[in-house]
Amino acid sequence: MVKAFIGFSCVSLAIVIGLGLFFPWVFWLLILVVPIVIMGILDMLQTKHAIIRNYPVVGRARYWMEALRPKIYQYFVESDIDGSPINRVDRSTIYQRAKRELDSQPFGTQFNVYAEGYEWMAHSIQPQNFDNLEKDPRVTFGGKDCKQPYSGSILNVSAMSYGSLSSNAVQALNGGAKIGNFAHNTGEGGISDFHLKQGGDIIWQIGTGYFGCREEDGNFSDSLFAEKSALPQIKMIELKISQGAKPGHGGILPAAKNTPEIAEIRHVKPYTTVFSPPYHKAFGSPREMMLFIQRLRELSKGKPVGFKLCIGQPREFYAICKAMVETDIYPDFITVDGGEGGTGAAPPEFSNSVGMPLMDGLSFVHDTLTGFNIRHHMKIIASGKILTGYHMLRAMALGADTCNSARAMMMALGCIQALVCNTNKCPTGVATQDKWLSAGLVVDDKKHRVANYHRDTIESAIELAGAAGLRDPHDITRRHIFRRVFMNQVKTFEEIYPSTAPGALLNGQMPEHLKKELETVGIDNWG
Repeated sequence: MVKAFIGFSCVSLAIVIGLGLFFPWVFWLLILVVPIVIMGILDMLQTKHAIIRNYPVVGRARYWMEALRPKIYQYFVESDIDGSPINRVDRSTIYQRAKRELDSQPFGTQFNVYAEGYEWMAHSIQPQNFDNLEKDPRVTFGGKDCKQPYSGSILNVSAMSYGSLSSNAVQALNGGAKIGNFAHNTGEGGISDFHLKQGGDIIWQIGTGYFGCREEDGNFSDSLFAEKSALPQIKMIELKISQGAKPGHGGILPAAKNTPEIAEIRHVKPYTTVFSPPYHKAFGSPREMMLFIQRLRELSKGKPVGFKLCIGQPREFYAICKAMVETDIYPDFITVDGGEGGTGAAPPEFSNSVGMPLMDGLSFVHDTLTGFNIRHHMKIIASGKILTGYHMLRAMALGADTCNSARAMMMALGCIQALVCNTNKCPTGVATQDKWLSAGLVVDDKKHRVANYHRDTIESAIELAGAAGLRDPHDITRRHIFRRVFMNQVKTFEEIYPSTAPGALLNGQMPEHLKKELETVGIDNWG
């Protein structure tokens, strides 16, 4: 192919120059020919791409097609029930609810109801009248040591940082939270003016970098935390232990992205590379973790304090529960994130192969807390591909009190699942810091779409609960949800995730192997 290109170049230039001597206007063709020749020469000289080196100019088509492939697949190839990480059926539902368009579907389900993994909810012969049900059920966060309990919605905005999202996206999410009376989690990037401008309720997430409440050396700052947690918009504090998309992985803020604005929000030096360690330096054991939670609650004047984690090694969560019992310190809530959770950027091995999925992690956390007889001290928040009312009820059946959603809220803003969140080139202005792109996201319009999606999704969950004969969605149990495990075999969630009896992990009513493991679990180390 190299020889063919050289021949093409020589012949093309010779013909154009030769004809140009007789017909001067032909020289204008050099505007087309010369750039192609120069491009080909550069392709032959470069050493990074063998295909381009061996196939000058035309070899570039391979990379153009590779870039176009996701777009072509999404718009022309995939069916409504395909598409990852979120299929078109769910995406369409989110868009329609955000825009208050018709969200019904014709001609029945497109899913194969006899396929392994298909799920459904059991309805009742005596359903509840939707008009008589509470349209905005609330959950009170705050245990025995909480002095400022918070009445929260059953669906809230999951953690997404400013920096990962644009300033307009953050404002629109918080504006939607203000309109719909629900909460907006800041993510670990700290509290920005964009979180505060619209006046919506805030859950302040604190990660291992302690952004917004850190000393110069990166350690936690009591004074900065106390100052910021006093803001009236901050209703709860969430200590991030790990997240489903990249559990056990620290973050890096490159120097080029660490602008003076970002540096001021995070309390770091501008234009320096900032590393978030994969673990917390403020505590080093389950006992110390409980003492730190108590410290945060005291510094915040009694606001609800909880932690977020993706379940990894079960014995570590057993150790946390043991520490709660022995110290008599309990978080006000635990956010359980699933391994299917999303992020702007993560190594593929962490996204694909690390962390317990939501349903397994959620049932494990609820059952473990129940087994230690401490479930009543705290609320559980479910996070991880919560998109529809059914997803909310399924999570509640497994033990959740409320749900958080990130990607659905992004789609309510206009996200089209372009899958370029990690490139700073988000075409809808949601996950980018490019001011030209983010300007396309109009806050005053999108905040209403976020509120619309929130309202309609909660109403769908209420209506589903009513169809099951329940007056409150929290009354749903694992016996209400069915899954096809084989083509000719169906099981309830109670059979798949058997419930634990209250106090079973304290009175010895457990399998022998679990009893032996619990005996070896301590609270002064993570081993």
